[in-house]
Amino acid sequence: MKTRILSFLVMMLLGSLMQTSEAQAPAAPVKPALLVIDIQNAFLSMIPEADKAKAMANISYYMSVFRQHGYPVILVYHHGEEYGVKPGTELFEFPESVPIRPEDPKVIKTYPDAFNKTDLDKVLKEHGCNTLFLTGLSAVGCGLATYVGSMNNDYRAFLVKDAIMSHNSEYTQNIEIMFEAVGSEVVKMVLETSGK
Repeated sequence: MKTRILSFLVMMLLGSLMQTSEAQAPAAPVKPALLVIDIQNAFLSMIPEADKAKAMANISYYMSVFRQHGYPVILVYHHGEEYGVKPGTELFEFPESVPIRPEDPKVIKTYPDAFNKTDLDKVLKEHGCNTLFLTGLSAVGCGLATYVGSMNNDYRAFLVKDAIMSHNSEYTQNIEIMFEAVGSEVVKMVLETSGK
């Protein structure tokens, strides 16, 4: 029963992504990308340990799944001189446990929204992506701002449950509920049914 309900939800999701009106050209196939936002050493220390452990494990898992299906993993870094978070410093980098690959596109931002004054939109268009799955932090800051920025830039966007985090577990849970964060079953089904 759970599988049928999940299949129905995914089909509705894919259908809504491909709907067209009479005035529009047919919608392009769903082309997902994974955004990994601000999981930098400087900011991870602010996250409750249990939340951090769960989210970081899930982020690594999603990075692997997206790569297995041939979809891009885009790394987003925050450059904040006021916090001492600047390229070339340990605070700026992701932890060594994160499975980064040299070919992963890297976007450096100075505003909460990763689209604001960056080349994120250009990178996504170069990869042909139109659907974004967002992970990282903060669920109440840059992650949420980038989620809104995604829609402002005409992308379909989804927060990924248990792969976003913030300084407050309850706030993160509220964001996951309010913005209908999707779980691993939905992510995997979208990746498996998307056209490359």
